[in-house]
Amino acid sequence: MNADERPAIEGPPGAADDPDFDDDLADRFAAWGPGRAFIYAPNGNINTGSVHGDQRVENGAAGAAPGSGERVEAQDGPISAMEILAAQTGYAKPDCFPEALRTLGTRLLFLAGEPGTGRRTTALNLLFEGSGKSLALRALDSDSDLSSWRPTHSEARGYLVHGLSPTARFGPTAVANLGVRLEEADACMVVMLPHDPGTLRRIVRELDISPVSYMPPTPREVFDARLAAAVPQEERRRILLDRLEVDLEALLAPELVPAQVAELVDALSRTGDEGPNLADLGQRLSFLAETEVPDLLKKIRDDPDALAFLLVTSVLEGLDHRIIRDETDRLLKLADGRLDAVTQANGDGEQGRTTPGEGARPNPRFVFRRSLDELLEVIRAECLPPEMRETSGYTYTVEPLRFKRHRQAETVLRHVWRQYGEVSGLLTEWMDNVPGTESELARPVGRVMGLAAGWGGGRRALLHIHELARSDRAQSRSTAAYALGIVSQDPILAGEVKHRVDSWSYSAGWRVRSTVAAACGGDFGAARPETATSLIRRCYRGEEGDERSVAATARWSLKSLFDGGNQTAVFRQLMMWADRRGHDAELALTTIPGLLLDPSWFRQQLGPEGEFGDAVLVFIRRALNSRNLFASTSRRLLDWCHRAVWDEPLRAPVETLLTALAQEMRPGELGLLVEIDRSDDPDLVGRDIARRALAAWRRGEPQPYQPTPAFGGPDDR
Repeated sequence: MNADERPAIEGPPGAADDPDFDDDLADRFAAWGPGRAFIYAPNGNINTGSVHGDQRVENGAAGAAPGSGERVEAQDGPISAMEILAAQTGYAKPDCFPEALRTLGTRLLFLAGEPGTGRRTTALNLLFEGSGKSLALRALDSDSDLSSWRPTHSEARGYLVHGLSPTARFGPTAVANLGVRLEEADACMVVMLPHDPGTLRRIVRELDISPVSYMPPTPREVFDARLAAAVPQEERRRILLDRLEVDLEALLAPELVPAQVAELVDALSRTGDEGPNLADLGQRLSFLAETEVPDLLKKIRDDPDALAFLLVTSVLEGLDHRIIRDETDRLLKLADGRLDAVTQANGDGEQGRTTPGEGARPNPRFVFRRSLDELLEVIRAECLPPEMRETSGYTYTVEPLRFKRHRQAETVLRHVWRQYGEVSGLLTEWMDNVPGTESELARPVGRVMGLAAGWGGGRRALLHIHELARSDRAQSRSTAAYALGIVSQDPILAGEVKHRVDSWSYSAGWRVRSTVAAACGGDFGAARPETATSLIRRCYRGEEGDERSVAATARWSLKSLFDGGNQTAVFRQLMMWADRRGHDAELALTTIPGLLLDPSWFRQQLGPEGEFGDAVLVFIRRALNSRNLFASTSRRLLDWCHRAVWDEPLRAPVETLLTALAQEMRPGELGLLVEIDRSDDPDLVGRDIARRALAAWRRGEPQPYQPTPAFGGPDDR
């Protein structure tokens, strides 16, 4: 019985009598398409599926949309044998394949290429060949820390990594140690990197490696390989190509990626003996849609019903046509005229829907008013190719929009600010209300406000920045902090900025002081670090209530100054504050755990030539023996121990620090050594020191006591 002969299924038996049966759920299952089995079995365990092909079982992927036919690729975990075998089917080797395979012979390969160009398929084929044709391959997500990662599955012979974590510390020593661990596990690894010049330059510089650059094979090479796999009979391939009444070379444009070529081969190979229907073939190829969509939108631009129907069908493609018609009506009502290209006034003077004709005028609310390409052409700007950007926890892709002429943006703003008072007022009001969720907008908006101080009169602009500085919105205060950094670079206005920031730091309002503290961690503070640390201390008033916001900003700014190359200046201030007790000592001590995040400067100080070695030890002891700071401090020091496994210059300072801490076993030092002893990393640096110290402590042996200066009053444990 074929699909057309199957009886219609109105619902599972007994559904009408079952009060728990979900009619809407049944509708959604039925909408998946004809010929799909529908089984209703509350609390039942059903295993069903069809087997077709030679000796392979193919079921729809659980994560794929019903009817989509898309395979879900493993991003973290075992890679299915089906995916590995599929990657080999009709595979065309790129030019870089021999070089990449030779590099993989060293156990570790960094493969740089654009996503979506067949890079993963090539990586799977490289792993298959490099692992001795093993199907035991695994995938690792991009947030995996390869500096501490170890093979945990003895059967795995290959690992595919989807990029390097931006937050993990990964250096040349870690690369070498990773290669050793892979050698011991008899496994190999391919790390896929984006083909972004900036990212690649940084990786080459920091890791001392040479990634292999992946470029996909030509569309014709992919086409020939895929067609040979899809149509093994040479005679049938010749017949299909002879009947293809179109220039194949013109169809296989250089910009086609392998997945698009595979779609063409799939459509071609499914045709019958009479050969492909050219009109039908052209209608089905997805890569032709990008050039046709603009023309389609122009054709129906003045038809709101068709526009709504197009949008709804694009979202709900594959569902029942009655559902799509109902949703189209709902979208039209929700649009409330925004899908009408033109409007005209009715008898009451109100705007009404209309079609182009006498009395009609463009609708300012029309959502398809101007396309991006049209707007870019008018203002002489362009969208650049995608770039990789990083935050503290992940990477993302942006397509930056820039003017074709350099510095056009600043020139435009300066001109309208000086020549058109109402426009500058409108822009100011708009910048005052930048959405709080868009934190990345604070920097560019703050830059413009800082520049505007010189364009339209410094005193008035600084007064406006003051309004932002005391705003209830954190976004506005961040904008003001950036603006202060920009305007302080103007030699004429720098004196007034310093005067106002100094007076604001005495303010009773926590919002203004929070803005001043934030400015000290930015360009304003970086240019005058000693002034900045003094202002930060003056802004800090403890941790009660709203003051917690000021305290957090103060610590962030001190860390920003510290990381920006002012370690000595900041640390000297912390030492001075620690001796004064009260809020001074409190700020100094609570700042330390954040500074320990990067051990580079502390590594030098704990060495034989370090100027502040004793002070570093004192601060760490105090932080470990603070109830509120023990967790964050011990976590940072434990991270040092992990990093010292592959960062050889860090090993000796860590051992020196732990040996000194073990001389005075108060609760904080004891807690840290216990955590080190309990770590599951067998190579952890300092484990032997911790075990010896803990064994002596348990035996009651007297510890050599070395008194340390007391910073900031008695211990709070």
